[in-house]
Amino acid sequence: MKPLTACCWIAAAFIAGGEKVACCENIHDVASDLRVPAIIHGDPAPGKRVKAVTNEWRHTDVHHLLYLPDDWRPGQSYPVLVEFPGNGGFRNDLGDVSDGTPASCILGYGLSGGTGFLWVSLPFVEVAADGTQRNCLTWWGNLQATKQYCQATVRDICNRYGGDEARVVLCGFSRGAIACNYVGLYDDTIATLWCGSFCHSHYDGVRKWPYPDSDRTAAIHRLGRLNNRPQWISHERTVADVATFINESGVDGSFTLVPIPYPNHSAAWVLRDIPERAEARRWLRRTVHR
Repeated sequence: MKPLTACCWIAAAFIAGGEKVACCENIHDVASDLRVPAIIHGDPAPGKRVKAVTNEWRHTDVHHLLYLPDDWRPGQSYPVLVEFPGNGGFRNDLGDVSDGTPASCILGYGLSGGTGFLWVSLPFVEVAADGTQRNCLTWWGNLQATKQYCQATVRDICNRYGGDEARVVLCGFSRGAIACNYVGLYDDTIATLWCGSFCHSHYDGVRKWPYPDSDRTAAIHRLGRLNNRPQWISHERTVADVATFINESGVDGSFTLVPIPYPNHSAAWVLRDIPERAEARRWLRRTVHR
């Protein structure tokens, strides 16, 4: 593996020639100190997570979830966490589950602790042959519709609730982690929305998936739109494959690679008081205060 660029930081547990990470058995055996708020129907309010839809899609079955931080006040400005979920239909023997809906998103709450950040959980948008639109549970649905809903929703939330358009961080787990580049860097228009991105468990270009342009060449082209904005990249047990991909891509950037010392394919670690979450929160503060 070639040496990492000067702009790439790797957790101390990652050692050249291999990773020395003490692996714990199951993240679900670690007591959580956060509980994601229940989803309610009604108007957005501080400390509440509500079902919402962006105006142009109000006659469709597409929706997202919006959380206003417990310290939210009208007229004030807040950084924004925008999160894409993992694929639906996933379950394993460790107790990890993903249903593919915005309701399964937890990164934004774990990273913020419910304070100081607007948090929106976005869908991927599926368009049926008859034009009907709804949330897509597996992969991207209609990529153009997904991108359009994302852009419109981020701007609407910033306008209505004081989101700072210069401090929007894109987040995702699994499918959502791939989406940080596959969707978030799809073209120059959407790429400019983000001041950074947080990718947990999978990364665009590391392996080929069953959809168009998942190959390394296309992924590297997308990565070129990152334009040195910071990325957090974590994965259960090892980040070696991602480090190799980034090195071989030839793209310089501000990459923070952190192995999570649990085998779980899950974002549940952000709801636990572990050292990796503390480092993730420090990364987030640096990113929105650059």
